[in-house]
Amino acid sequence: MTPLPDAEALLEPLVASLRPQLTPTSAMIGLYTGGAWLAERLHAMLGLEAPLGLMDIAFYRDDYHKQGLKHDPKRTRIPFDVEGRDLLLVDDVLYTGRTVRAAMNELFDYGRPRSITLAVLVDRGGRQLPICAQHCGARVEVPEGMRLRLKRTADGRLRLELEPHAA
Repeated sequence: MTPLPDAEALLEPLVASLRPQLTPTSAMIGLYTGGAWLAERLHAMLGLEAPLGLMDIAFYRDDYHKQGLKHDPKRTRIPFDVEGRDLLLVDDVLYTGRTVRAAMNELFDYGRPRSITLAVLVDRGGRQLPICAQHCGARVEVPEGMRLRLKRTADGRLRLELEPHAA
């Protein structure tokens, strides 16, 4: 298997691809947990004026009842008006597309953005829905039965890890 990319090394190229897409109405929303960590870093590096938004999409997932996920609506915090904004939606790993679909469903509960652009650190393939990232740090093949996770160290550095996927 090919070694996993260095998550920290993917940040600058991702910022470089995002910067030309910014508009005066651009705002960023990170998806808990890994996407929020990534968004915190990208938001600071891009110097966006609008405060960073964070979303917990657990309740909006189509497997909510099956998974028994716990939703804490207080964790979703969008400190700006979504209406008419160019939104940068940030997640760590793009896989089936279901998390992104859930995020878009929740976003439209807040208003109608002008546009939504998806930025991910890693695309691991395996889509079940027709969703793609416009900005991607790396594409990685993940062995069957494994999950790719973004982790954050105590000093705030990001790193990618493979772990067995619980069935």
